[in-house]
Amino acid sequence: MAEEDLKGEVAIVTGAARGIGRAIALGLAARGADVVVSDILEDTVTAAEIAALGRRTLFVRCNIAQREEVDNLIQQTVSSLGRLDILVNNAGITQDNLLVRIAEEHWDRVLDINLKGTFLACQAAAKVMMKARRGKIINIASVVGLTGNAGQANYAASKAGVIALTKTLAKELGARNITVNSVAPGFIDTDMTSKLPEAARRSFLDNIPLNRAGSVADVANAVVFLCSPAASYINGHCLTVDGGMTGY
Repeated sequence: MAEEDLKGEVAIVTGAARGIGRAIALGLAARGADVVVSDILEDTVTAAEIAALGRRTLFVRCNIAQREEVDNLIQQTVSSLGRLDILVNNAGITQDNLLVRIAEEHWDRVLDINLKGTFLACQAAAKVMMKARRGKIINIASVVGLTGNAGQANYAASKAGVIALTKTLAKELGARNITVNSVAPGFIDTDMTSKLPEAARRSFLDNIPLNRAGSVADVANAVVFLCSPAASYINGHCLTVDGGMTGY
């Protein structure tokens, strides 16, 4: 990839205030893109770091499960930065429990944010990209959407839905020169996984051929690649970033 092969592109990254989303936003900016930082949390770091790279940026607070807020995110992006070339749907939550103990409200909340939120953002962004006849959408899924995971029925179902939605949109939007792909991280070092007991962490690592957790940079690198001109003929793909854990 060229040093600034995304120069002039405008990207939105949801859930970008920290963790994987922050790494993706900074990765895109490092390749030349102007980046809109979106999160339900107030951003205190990401946008400032993007600006320090000499890129245009703004922060838009957005609950991705609310259509009005998603529409505002897209509108502010286009009105402030003039276009929309890349959408990365990273915002998501977990509320884990065994099937018989999952509260209905926790099922609904995880599906609303992880799956409905991805749908709403894709729908709103696609309307802009279809007019421009170009664009790239990357949806952050999870390996549990491919394999399932005990205690995560709601999360696994939401991420399986994201993968299926991605493949469908790739078929619908490809004729307009819009590619839609997903990235499915495995066991990644984040604030969430750092809280796991050592025995649980070791159990995960024992199932990873590389015998280490992934980093947020590993995920960001995959996303940046799929956003780059080098990936222009990749469409409808689910790229696992899991050290070989799933074998996909």
